[in-house]
Amino acid sequence: MPMPGHIDPVPVPRDTAPRADGRVDLIGLPREEIRAALEAAGMTPKQAKLRAKQLWHWMYNRGATDFTAMTDIAKAQHPWLAERFVVGRPDVVEAQVSTDGTRKWLLRSPDGQDYEMVFIPDADRGTLCVSSQVGCTLNCRFCHTGTMRLVRNLTAGEIVGQVMLARDSLGEWPSQPEGRMLTNIVMMGMGEPLYNFDNVRDALKLVMDGDGLALSKRRITLSTSGVVPQMERCGQEIGVNLAVSLHAVTKEVRDEIVPINRKYGIEQVLQACADYPGANNARRITFEYVMLKDKNDSDADARELVRLLRKYKLPAKVNLIPFNPWPGAPYECSDPDRIRSFSNIVFEAGISAPVRTPRGRDIDAACGQLKTAAEKKSRAELDRMAEEKLAALG
Repeated sequence: MPMPGHIDPVPVPRDTAPRADGRVDLIGLPREEIRAALEAAGMTPKQAKLRAKQLWHWMYNRGATDFTAMTDIAKAQHPWLAERFVVGRPDVVEAQVSTDGTRKWLLRSPDGQDYEMVFIPDADRGTLCVSSQVGCTLNCRFCHTGTMRLVRNLTAGEIVGQVMLARDSLGEWPSQPEGRMLTNIVMMGMGEPLYNFDNVRDALKLVMDGDGLALSKRRITLSTSGVVPQMERCGQEIGVNLAVSLHAVTKEVRDEIVPINRKYGIEQVLQACADYPGANNARRITFEYVMLKDKNDSDADARELVRLLRKYKLPAKVNLIPFNPWPGAPYECSDPDRIRSFSNIVFEAGISAPVRTPRGRDIDAACGQLKTAAEKKSRAELDRMAEEKLAALG
């Protein structure tokens, strides 16, 4: 969703192209829209209501992608459905596995757009990092994804399709609440989720539906760089956990590394966090803080972070993220001792501040590293793009 105003760096993303074969992809559609699509294709209202219920169950609970597998739908109707509809998945261009078990998929949409998702397994959980846009607009200076141009928003079907593809790969159909490897979702992949609010909301509602993918909202975290007008709406309409990419505690530094700060400053972002519906000590807001050597990692920065969180009385957890390098990056990772000192200051103030263990670095799957191979750019071009975006910010 573009922000109005002369300092808005967000270009208008282009529309999604229809499928070349003319069929309608049912993935991403809620029950009522499935029924409406069936009626529009010529099915009677009574039959469409029944078939929509059956299709929903087979797609979102059992993971079926072939109409012939839907055994309670008459065989004679399978060709009619297949001619008009598809139960899609993103095409997998490349799948990589890190030495630490992290998996990354390069995915391609029917209109030829590439995006990535990552699965991070742990002993007690498995987290899927989901993308919301093809490219990004924010140009966060430490983030490889931020060097890409925004192409378009992902549809609700493309967002929920990432979750379903991961379930396919992990063999986790039919849906069941116990024994899953995929236990958590973070909207922390490519793009700013709150710039694609409607599609992200609609996709996550499908993920949270108890009759479908059935993942609790308490196991879903949406990360934003601070799109203040949409933050309260996120709490009200989606209700998932909130994470905020803070990364700095002064205007000067955050203006540089998270340029959206020039539109929505630190104080505005923290007030929006204080107002976030449902935030409490049991559901703390996570603040992500990438550790950049000699940029945002001093003891004074740590003390200022504590002051700000106390000022707004925020139920907070701070994730300290060692900077993950990428070719041409303008920053270096803070030294381990410096990160430890920063963490200790925050911990001693009574605020949890664990240091995130980098995962998937060897396949460029770690935080801030997602970027499709087709978008590689020289350092000079990255600097030129950054200067253009900063100039637009005024």
